[in-house]
Amino acid sequence: MKKSLLFIAILVLLITACSPKASTHSIRLPVGFIPNIQFAPLYVAMDKGFFKTQNLDVQLDYSMEADNVALVGAGKIPFAIVSGEQVLLGRAQGLPIVYTMVWFQKYPVAIASLKSANILIPADLKGKKIGTPMLSGASYIGLEAILKAANLSDQDVTLDTIGFTQVESLIAGLDDAVVVYSNNEPIQLEARGYPVNIINVADYLPMVGNGLLTNETTINQDPALVRSMIAAIMRGIQYTMDHPDEAYQISTKYIQNLQANDPIQKNILAASIDLWKTGHLGFSQSSAWANMENILRITGLIKTDLDVIPAYTNKFLP
Repeated sequence: MKKSLLFIAILVLLITACSPKASTHSIRLPVGFIPNIQFAPLYVAMDKGFFKTQNLDVQLDYSMEADNVALVGAGKIPFAIVSGEQVLLGRAQGLPIVYTMVWFQKYPVAIASLKSANILIPADLKGKKIGTPMLSGASYIGLEAILKAANLSDQDVTLDTIGFTQVESLIAGLDDAVVVYSNNEPIQLEARGYPVNIINVADYLPMVGNGLLTNETTINQDPALVRSMIAAIMRGIQYTMDHPDEAYQISTKYIQNLQANDPIQKNILAASIDLWKTGHLGFSQSSAWANMENILRITGLIKTDLDVIPAYTNKFLP
């Protein structure tokens, strides 16, 4: 009996030793912005081993968003973090890209103005000078959505392309209002002693914010990789929401010069968490995609009707 048990034990060890181990995928993940506390879930997933558990070795890339969409579409890289309008613009150009997981459940773009300007609703923007980082990307699309909510167009306002100097431009009085991310510049302005009014795009027209992009080839050839990537990122998001203080401290390892107790950055993280919260983490709403497609057509960035159904999927969510 003892010999039989010993034989079985040895056999199990041999089978285990000879079983192929899952290979680790090295992933370069573009996020489209500089190192920032808004990426805390990714830093958490790296630091806590959530990627490693899924056999993923992830390194973040802070290059520009449009370039990353093209790289994913060409199959040069499997994933990128992008905003929803970039997905539809890429699909309109024939890129076989697919959005697989919502991160920012609320579209983060907003219009900020000093309280003294008394700009409270979209209609109040008529005749105003509005600073925007550029005439493309999520900020511009968000601005167009706000104008549409008041039946306004670019001709009803003065657009001022200012790069990422919204805080300085508003304080200096160079613009009446500026296009911002609701979880960033308004907090910086308030911290400097400049109370602001905020008009959130999400309050008027739900659209698709930042999330995980892949391509049809990766989905067809390695669906397990897509599922693993989503699982790790979502775990990082959930952990950050559940443990914001720990997530902040982890982020100090990945963001140069981020202080351990910076109240402004902690408030930015708290505001970011508010944008991530949802009843169903990661889930894409068809109405948000339809709204996005409509805005892109109104602005002329998409010339014809575009079928949004192939542009996104929820099937890989846990």
